[in-house]
Amino acid sequence: MPKRLDLPAGFRWGASTAAYQIEGAVEEGGRGPSIWDVFAARPGAVRDGQTGAVACDHYHRWPEDVALMRGLGLDGYRFSIAWPRIQPTGAGPVNQEGLAFYDRLVDALLEAGITPLPTLFHWDLPQALEETGGWLDRDTAYRFAEYTAAVVDRLGDRVPAWITLNEPFVHMVYGYALGIHAPGRALMLDALPAAHHQLLGHGLAAALMRERGLEVLIANNLTPVRAASDAPADLAAAEAYDALHNRLFTDPLLLGRYPDLSAFGVSEDLGGAVRPGDLKLIAGPGLDGLGVNYYNPTRIAAPTDPGLPFAEAPIEDVPRTAFGWPVVPDGLRELLTGLRTRYGAALPPVTVTENGCSYGEELDDQERIAYLDGHLRAVEAAVAEGVDVRGYFTWSLLDNFEWAEGLTQRFGLVHVDFTTQRRTPKASYAWYRQLIAAHRARQAR
Repeated sequence: MPKRLDLPAGFRWGASTAAYQIEGAVEEGGRGPSIWDVFAARPGAVRDGQTGAVACDHYHRWPEDVALMRGLGLDGYRFSIAWPRIQPTGAGPVNQEGLAFYDRLVDALLEAGITPLPTLFHWDLPQALEETGGWLDRDTAYRFAEYTAAVVDRLGDRVPAWITLNEPFVHMVYGYALGIHAPGRALMLDALPAAHHQLLGHGLAAALMRERGLEVLIANNLTPVRAASDAPADLAAAEAYDALHNRLFTDPLLLGRYPDLSAFGVSEDLGGAVRPGDLKLIAGPGLDGLGVNYYNPTRIAAPTDPGLPFAEAPIEDVPRTAFGWPVVPDGLRELLTGLRTRYGAALPPVTVTENGCSYGEELDDQERIAYLDGHLRAVEAAVAEGVDVRGYFTWSLLDNFEWAEGLTQRFGLVHVDFTTQRRTPKASYAWYRQLIAAHRARQAR
């Protein structure tokens, strides 16, 4: 039985997924190709040559997945909408069949008592837009706004809150700087315009949603940054990394300015990408909530090679997931309280929109239970220290296609046999269900 957690009344319990990781059916329903379809087809791009062409076949099996969510007793479900299903080429006419799929999903969620929390962009850019520059091209931000309008005009009468972007830092770095995710470019610091254009797309989309009376969030991958030592060179390196990973994608939203990136030799206008009025649009009237995706802290040392002003250092003497990621639950408390210290009154209410772990195929996944329990206790501690945390969405509902790792990393509360598509709830599913029920029962007293 889960131990009691002291969390606020109205705290929202959820789970998260993403379209390319679960939907499959990449050539059905009028969907166009995405950058991930093209990238995954490259030899060596994804482990074992796997793709998201089928993944969890959620496109056909969504009623079963909604039933699993109902069984958990979720308050909310965070999923993403596949832009190529709505606009197969990223612009132009709307694919009504694609919108109809999400129409059905939203209605089923509401019937199950689950509030939909859609993410508009979770890395599956239409390939046609990539061929004209992708997020390196300013025009993609305007195409994103047009796509947003089409989706919220159809679903906004039933969906009150929306996430614009998922982890723009990871998409920029892995996709455009290092080339280990789609679209597979390796531009290093020349990828920075992709940061600004994603945030510009957020600002344009947010303005449209505000006009329709909808709530606007963004989900940022954030990490507490720890210097490897108290040596000035390590401290300076940690500050530079924090500016790149955390502040580049949060300061413009909450403070209306970019952080100092001079350690990277980058000007305040990100090499000319920032135009007059852009930062005012990005900050807009503010966010209704900040989504925080947390997996682990980052330890940083002074650089050993030229090129970047930092070097990543290992975190020693902690457990690790099957992915090799360090398990540091208190890092989530450190991150949440650090956000409050840094941004003060400018920090909107926070929702943990992703937190989870990859382990093996075991159905009796006690390691995952321990991981989730530890991180939820970190949320409890942050709330006790005064951080306004409104909810927790674990990653993930289902084992799924884990990007460049293919089908080899399992994050789900529910085991998926990728050959038969059979879903089997794990021990963590039952644990999470009991935790939610116990919290709800206490609030009802």
